[in-house]
Amino acid sequence: MITYVVIFSILAVLLVASALYAVIQKDLLAAVISTGVVSLILSVFFYLMQAPDVALTEAAIGIALTTIIFVITIRNTSRNEDETVDNNLEKF
Repeated sequence: MITYVVIFSILAVLLVASALYAVIQKDLLAAVISTGVVSLILSVFFYLMQAPDVALTEAAIGIALTTIIFVITIRNTSRNEDETVDNNLEKF
């Protein structure tokens, strides 16, 4: 019983820390990876609460599909920093 409380406490702290990191992070790729970690921790939570079907769904959708779609989207867009440097060079 005590081990479950310790495991849940550690996972809860990691979950909050990863979610805060995703919100605070300015780099989009790091934020997407952090949201993938949040989904991974939630998947472990669901598995420990004896809901393996929900855990598998969270793992498949939250970790794999959503993260891959976000990474592809980030890869196909241009960065703001690149545009501001180009705009500053055009002025001169």
